[in-house]
Amino acid sequence: MKNNEKIAPIPQTIKGSKSNWEIVIGMEVHAQIKSKAKLFSEASTNFGSEPNGNVSLVDAAMPGMLPVLNTFCVEQAIKTGLGLKAKINLFSQFDRKNYFYPDLPQGYQISQLYHPLVGEGEVVVEMGDGAERTVGIERIHIEQDAGKSIHDMDPNLSFIDLNRTGVGLMEIVSRPDIRSSDEAATYLRKLRQILQYLGTCDGNMQEGSLRADVNVSVCPQGVYETYLKTKDVSHLGTRCEIKNMNSMKFIQQAIDYEASRQVAILDDGGQITQETRLYDPDSGKTKSMRSKEEAHDYRYFPCPDLPTLEITQEWINSIQKNLPELPDEKKVRFIDTYEITKYDAEVLTMEKANADFFEEVAMIGNGKLAANWIINELFGRLNKEGIHIGNSPISSAHLKEILSYLIKSEISSKMAKSLFDLVWTTKKSPSELIEEHGMKQVTDHDDIEKIIDVIIEENPQQVEKVSSNPKIMGWFVGQVMKASNGKADPKVANQLVAKKLGIN
Repeated sequence: MKNNEKIAPIPQTIKGSKSNWEIVIGMEVHAQIKSKAKLFSEASTNFGSEPNGNVSLVDAAMPGMLPVLNTFCVEQAIKTGLGLKAKINLFSQFDRKNYFYPDLPQGYQISQLYHPLVGEGEVVVEMGDGAERTVGIERIHIEQDAGKSIHDMDPNLSFIDLNRTGVGLMEIVSRPDIRSSDEAATYLRKLRQILQYLGTCDGNMQEGSLRADVNVSVCPQGVYETYLKTKDVSHLGTRCEIKNMNSMKFIQQAIDYEASRQVAILDDGGQITQETRLYDPDSGKTKSMRSKEEAHDYRYFPCPDLPTLEITQEWINSIQKNLPELPDEKKVRFIDTYEITKYDAEVLTMEKANADFFEEVAMIGNGKLAANWIINELFGRLNKEGIHIGNSPISSAHLKEILSYLIKSEISSKMAKSLFDLVWTTKKSPSELIEEHGMKQVTDHDDIEKIIDVIIEENPQQVEKVSSNPKIMGWFVGQVMKASNGKADPKVANQLVAKKLGIN
C-alpha cells in the first residue's frame, strides 16, 4: 500500500434505525498556544491566577489600545503545522469576527478566515483493530480566546473572568473524515499527543487548554463514497455542532446520542435543523443552544489594526530543522533500539514524559526489563494513587538504580519490589535503603553451602525421598531461602542444592 493511500474507514451505523444511516464527523479543535504571553498583549497566560489578574489594557479593550502580534505564537502554530505535515502559507491575514458576548470586551474576535496561516495536513490514527486511518486537516488558523462567564457563584448574578481573554488559540479544523465516535476520540488523543510532543499546547483538557467542537451529521449508507469523489459536503446531510467538549468519554457519548437523535427525526420524515448544541453529561443528551451561524453572520472583514502576516521560507525551514522527534517516530525507534514489543512502545510513548522516563531507565542496558517495570509496577502504582509521572515519588534515577542491583544479582526480584515500595514511601535512595535494611542478596557459594549442609543434616527423611522424587529439591531450595531471610540468590541456591543432592 502506498504511503499516501487512504484506508477506507468502517462507518458506524445507527442501531434501531429503519434505514441504513452512517455517521459523518468533523472536528474543530481549539488548542491554547503554549506561550508565556498572550497573542496580542504582554499579559501572562498563567492558569489559576486570581480572576482578572492577567488582563492588560489591550485585553480589556480600553480605547486607543492596539494589538501587537506575539511572534512566538506564530512560530508555535507553524511548528504545529509542520508536525501535522501541513502546508505553511507564506501569506496570511487576520480578520475580525464580529459578535457580542459579555466575556468578549472588544465585541469582536481577531481570527483568520480567508487566509489562514496553515493549510492542508493530516493526522494518522491507529484503531483498536490495528488498521491505520488518515484524517485530513483542512486548515489551522490562529485567533484570540474569549474570557469566561461564571454563572454558579450567585443565584442572581453572573461573573466575568478575563484572564483567558486574548490567550492565543490554534483552531485545527479537520475534514469530515471521521466515521465513528470511537474514531473521533482516537483522533483527538493522537492530535493531543502530537501537540504535547511538539510543545505547542499542554493538552490539559480539564483546564480548557484543549477543547473541541464536534460536527455530526448522518447520511444514507453509500452516500459518503459520492462525497469522496466530488468533495461536495452537501451529500453528507445537515450537520449539528456540539460545542466546547473537553472529555474524550463525553465526546463519544455526545456523538452517539446526537446521531441517534438525527436518525429518529429522519426516520419519522422530519428534517434536521442546522444548529449549535450543548451536551449534558447528566442526562446523556444534547440540547439546542442556538441556530448555527454562517460566516456572513459574523460580518468578517480584514482587521484594520494588524498588517498582513508575511513569513519567509527560510524561517519555516529553520523551524522544521529543529522539530522534536514525534510519537510515531519515537515508537519505531524504541522497538528497534530497545527490542521491546509494539504494545510496550505504544504505552511508553503515549505521553512524552513517559517516554523520557523510560529512556533514562533504559540506560541500564536492558530495555525490556525497564519497560516491564515502568508499565507494570510504576504506572500501576501511579494510576492507583492518581499521580502524574511528573510527580512520581520514584524518579527515573531511583528506578534505574534498583534495576541495576537486580541485573547484577545483588538483590532478588522479590527484594527489588520491596525496595521499590520503600523508595516510594520514604523517598530515600535505593543504596541507602539496601544498607539500612540489609537487603543485599547472598551470592557467595560458601555461605549458601553452609546453609544447605545444615538443612540436609536436619532432614534425612527428605534426603531419602529425593532419589525417587527429584521434585523435592524445590522444598530444599525453599528452606534455603527461608533460612537466609530471602537473601540467598535463588539461581545459586538451585545449582548448589542439585549438586549436594546429586541431582543432574
